[in-house]
Amino acid sequence: MQCEPATSLISRLGGLTKVAGLCGVNISTVQRWRMERDKGGTGGFIPHWHARRLLEVADESGVTITASDFLPSNAAAAAPTGQGSAA
Repeated sequence: MQCEPATSLISRLGGLTKVAGLCGVNISTVQRWRMERDKGGTGGFIPHWHARRLLEVADESGVTITASDFLPSNAAAAAPTGQGSAA
């Protein structure tokens, strides 16, 4: 399974190879951003230290990406965590 939002952002920015080059990392590093945590990935999160560069490149390329695009969707953020509520 490929995790969001990394999968969509990588695609919108030109793919694994291009994003890896822009961030100065190996392709395998970018691949891990799309992988589930239990499989050694980041669960769809792009490390914040790469976000500024990717935002700059998107702006220069005319690709519409905002800082909020690096966050999980509201549906994912609102998903139950398995912990009881304090109601």
